[in-house]
Amino acid sequence: VYMALILIADDSPTEVYVLQKMLEKNGHQVIVATDGEQAVAMAQSQLPQLILMDVVMPGLNGFQATRRLTKDSATAHIPIVIVSSKHQETDRMWGMRQGARGYLGKPVAEEDLILQINELVEVSV
Repeated sequence: VYMALILIADDSPTEVYVLQKMLEKNGHQVIVATDGEQAVAMAQSQLPQLILMDVVMPGLNGFQATRRLTKDSATAHIPIVIVSSKHQETDRMWGMRQGARGYLGKPVAEEDLILQINELVEVSV
């Protein structure tokens, strides 16, 4: 099965661990950024197939990082899924307006996560 390279941008080691376990169990490869600046830099250098973006992070937040990546022609093609404990409809709409392709509330259900990834990443078997 094709493995996607997925960037997790989250400053919580616990969240990262949980997401990473789910992704690896499903055959994906994971790289991790702990803040928005790092997420942007890693996305540009590694060109992952998908980014899971936390919103509340030190420095550049997830919304700002998402906007920066979707406005950059080098990374605009990478789907970004915002993963946030803020999941009011307004947050979701704002995230989509920044260019995110998906929005998952925390805690993330593995099923939802994998469905969302399969929808956005070209999975070739």
